[in-house]
Amino acid sequence: MMTKRADGQPMIMLARKNTEFGEITILRSRATGAVAYCHGDHYQSEADPNGISLAGYIHALHALVAQTAAKDVLMIGCGGGTLGTMLKATGQQVTVVDINPESIALAQEYFALPPEIACHIGDGEAFLEDHPKLYDAIVVDAFAGDKVPPNLCSAAFFKLARSRLTASGSLFLNIFVAHDLDADADRIAGRMAEAGFPVRLLDLPGRIVRNVIVMGGAVMSLQPPSLLLLPALEADAIAKELEQMRFRGSRARYRVVSSAKSAELSEG
Repeated sequence: MMTKRADGQPMIMLARKNTEFGEITILRSRATGAVAYCHGDHYQSEADPNGISLAGYIHALHALVAQTAAKDVLMIGCGGGTLGTMLKATGQQVTVVDINPESIALAQEYFALPPEIACHIGDGEAFLEDHPKLYDAIVVDAFAGDKVPPNLCSAAFFKLARSRLTASGSLFLNIFVAHDLDADADRIAGRMAEAGFPVRLLDLPGRIVRNVIVMGGAVMSLQPPSLLLLPALEADAIAKELEQMRFRGSRARYRVVSSAKSAELSEG
């Protein structure tokens, strides 16, 4: 079966799974061999045939984690598992937790997620509560639709995550924002700061519907990310996107923007 991306590129359907957490579809480009992971209507992951991500924010996360010299990394949220594949390729020990068992199975089958990566099924918060192990970095890249599940971006969760990090550990959380006045990333940064983290954000100002990385811990000296692993496709475009990303602090004035105003801006 074939479908098309928003840009019109023909795609072959490799798999479709109806799961407790929604439908997952795996697509492959006829032209390039790129593989895409779709959850409902959302493209959550895309990779070259070797499992290297074609998403700029994944390469940003990879470069940021690599700068921290983290050896032991916990990923909450799997999708296509591309970040885990890339971290493994650069020498990190990776543990993946995802609430949907089909996600991990599909990542292993279609996205080259290495079999030696430890994978656990369950909620990320519950996993941290039940496993007192310390990590050098924790990455949260988990979504219900286009939002991070509320329990994975609360001050209580961030306090728990902080207790599961080494003294020089770092926390990274990926979020979607709709536009420059979308306050969600700044609200999450405020909760992260409330949990005791020094906080920075990596943003791509001006772009509509984009990823923002909210980070806390030993992150204040991190440099702008660069491309560490070259994908077989779209490397130049990804490198250019990384060059456009900027660090910033939390914008306190955004916290007072009402959700009604935010909805009005989104609809406009």
